[in-house]
Amino acid sequence: MKNRPTARIVALYGMLIALAFVFSYIEAMIPIPLPVPGVKLGLANLVNVVGLYTVGIAGTIAVGLVRIVLVGFTFGNTFSMLYGLAGGILSLAVMAAVKKTGFFGSTGVSVLGGIFHNVGQLIVAAYVTKTAGVFTYLPVLTVAGVIAGTLIGLLGGLIVERIGDFVRRLDNSHM
Repeated sequence: MKNRPTARIVALYGMLIALAFVFSYIEAMIPIPLPVPGVKLGLANLVNVVGLYTVGIAGTIAVGLVRIVLVGFTFGNTFSMLYGLAGGILSLAVMAAVKKTGFFGSTGVSVLGGIFHNVGQLIVAAYVTKTAGVFTYLPVLTVAGVIAGTLIGLLGGLIVERIGDFVRRLDNSHM
């Protein structure tokens, strides 16, 4: 019973999931006028960046997976969920590994997350379409990932500065 999460921890994760879900909805409402499919702002990645620096990788993975499944069932379909899972899993794996090295701050971690989210989705697209031609989008998606990742990383770093200690104390209070 010592490692049983408190109501505060459950509420925290619920709020992170809800926030990521709302960000996904807002992002779906914002059209990006580019001729390349798949370019997004990556607003839900803000929750991943903040999560990695506050609740850790396990909690961030849980929040990310729940969000992707909820968004897939609510706004998408099986394929959008598959693309989201591929991008999300690869992105989180890279972000967690890079964060662990200590070579990058939140902005660098976020940029790499944005790039590898696109790579994960292109891998699935290449598999589904049975063509590597989809990788011709990679340069544009990489630039988009760098821009969006930079903005999300900077904002995430500011949020972590403001709430990080509070969340860490809350997370440690259940031990």
